[in-house]
Amino acid sequence: MLVHERHNSILHMLHESKTVKVTDFIAKFGVSFETVRRDLEYLEKEGFLKRVHGGATLPASDYRKELSFTVRELKGVNEKIELAHTASQFVSEGQSLFLDVSTTNTEFAKVLMKNFEKLTIITNSFPIASLLMQKSGFTIIFVGGVIRNSEQCVVGDIAEDFISRFRADIFFMSISGISLSEGLTDYGMGEIQLKKKILARSNHVVVLADSSKFDAVSLSHVCGFQDIDRIVTDKKIDPEIVRSYEDQGVEVIY
Repeated sequence: MLVHERHNSILHMLHESKTVKVTDFIAKFGVSFETVRRDLEYLEKEGFLKRVHGGATLPASDYRKELSFTVRELKGVNEKIELAHTASQFVSEGQSLFLDVSTTNTEFAKVLMKNFEKLTIITNSFPIASLLMQKSGFTIIFVGGVIRNSEQCVVGDIAEDFISRFRADIFFMSISGISLSEGLTDYGMGEIQLKKKILARSNHVVVLADSSKFDAVSLSHVCGFQDIDRIVTDKKIDPEIVRSYEDQGVEVIY
């Protein structure tokens, strides 16, 4: 097994069990204690886990720091799938959609493939474009620009100019933080600037955010609640949180 494959397996084990012993890693991979120690040291340095006596655990969430795309793929998968199915009710056959890069929108893309035959989808995400191009009835418009390797997407001035050529029926926008005081916030200035361009070129905006994103503030402001139509989340959301947002005129669907 290659090193990066072992690292991904370690993270899968952690996201399934929350805490894993060093002896479990040794048994699974058939490697030495020293190899596992080096793996855990590297992954801790990168912010993917926290080493504890005899093993490792997941780090506490920090909404000011962005985890890698690969790690985020492993988090809250069931919640993302659930909200993706809920969000699909707002799509009609033949519509044009903006999907920005995110692990949530990647799950949403899978649902769109199953439920629709003809859609036009504009995206800056390599994983989403790769998935959707398998559907012969879909028209995929891939945004041009500078590749951000770690996020598997395209950003920058060229991408923003490219977006200005189009107008879509709905923008399904991913987000990292939602709060009544700060509005909608996210990481990565390149992605944020592109989101703002897409917002201006969309007839409707539906935010896709799992329940862990509520009452959290990320690095930089994207938009206010007046700029969106609704938020779609999962059933783990606290009803009291939903009520607090609805009292402020924000529609939350789950």
